[in-house]
Amino acid sequence: MTRRSAVSFASAWAAFGAPRKDKKVLIVEFDEEGKRTGSREMDRIVKSEDEWKKQLNRDQFLVTRKQGTERAFTGTFAKHHADGLYRCVCCGTALFDSKTKFESGTGWPSFFAPIAKENVREKTDRSLGVERTEVECTRCDGHLGHVFPDGPPPTRLRYCMNSVSLRFIARKRSPR
Repeated sequence: MTRRSAVSFASAWAAFGAPRKDKKVLIVEFDEEGKRTGSREMDRIVKSEDEWKKQLNRDQFLVTRKQGTERAFTGTFAKHHADGLYRCVCCGTALFDSKTKFESGTGWPSFFAPIAKENVREKTDRSLGVERTEVECTRCDGHLGHVFPDGPPPTRLRYCMNSVSLRFIARKRSPR
């Protein structure tokens, strides 16, 4: 195998969804008020299928670990409007702020931007015979949903997420 074909093979394998080799990831952290507290290099979370099954309920496991999708209009957060942060159900990483949530009419919670680009990872998904952009948690590789170019300003993006992949934490206000 030539060097060129080895690089092409490695690129294709990575795009196909091969396990990531990096052990550390950069995550942006947020406090209980939703304020950015800084960036930190953290260990990537890697667990066996059995470990994830013990931690997650059936639906959470099927969506986050097996790239499933909950049915439209059935998720807890589809019509949820409370003020707070949406975190990864698998590892607790902050993913979305309720300030970027909007009603897309699709039946899934939709956001026009992640809370920090570093906290989500996008990759090509060709699983249904059409090219889409899958969104995963950077820290644990949990499947969250997909992003589409039909959202509102200012980004014109629609991060269409599965409720079962998220955990909502109400925003805590500091006493004045």
